[in-house]
Amino acid sequence: MAESSYSRLIKDGLWSNNQALVALLGLCPLLAVTNTAINGLGLGLATLLVLTLSNMTVSLIRNLVRPEVRLPVFVLVIASFVTAVELSMNAWFYELYKVLGIFIPLIVTNCAIIGRAEAFASKNNLLRSTIDGLAMGAGFTFALVALGAMREIIGMGTLFSQAHLMFGDGAQNLTLTLGDDFQGMLLAILPPGAFIGLGLMIALKNVIDDRLGKRKVKEAVVTGEAQPT
Repeated sequence: MAESSYSRLIKDGLWSNNQALVALLGLCPLLAVTNTAINGLGLGLATLLVLTLSNMTVSLIRNLVRPEVRLPVFVLVIASFVTAVELSMNAWFYELYKVLGIFIPLIVTNCAIIGRAEAFASKNNLLRSTIDGLAMGAGFTFALVALGAMREIIGMGTLFSQAHLMFGDGAQNLTLTLGDDFQGMLLAILPPGAFIGLGLMIALKNVIDDRLGKRKVKEAVVTGEAQPT
């Protein structure tokens, strides 16, 4: 029973209740920095770390905080972890930190993080809150990287360009390219391209969910017919 519950948490975070594709939370960084896959990965991992640590902390202190001040306390907890992540990126990933700019401290205002702290971590134990934070953060990171990769390929004809900003100079060979003759589509890396790309991703998810739902219904009907009367 417990394993099923944890599996549901992971499935919700990665797919069924993906904060970017279903709840449509955190759209500011999602649309602003996802012009490359590496930018999306960098901000996604930072968000995942803050979300997981804040969920864990909120779960640990949930019985010590009075209801009247719980939201300010949760915001303070999130802001503390965002500051720690920002300083760490400034120290060890300075070039990537400069690229992401103001969107690192703006993680504090990400509705997905405060939403999970209020709706889930404040009502569940440490293990469940940790799994929820990891799953929701991974789902958000997946959306960032997928959108960034799509925009980068269409807009510039490359994939994982500037990978050295995160993985060091040895990662410069990771960049994939469609060739020097590929002109690219400027719209893809401009703000309207982010909205169009996100819309296409949401539409694709809805199509997949619809087909999976129809398949389950069909299998249930077949199983019912196969049972003896």
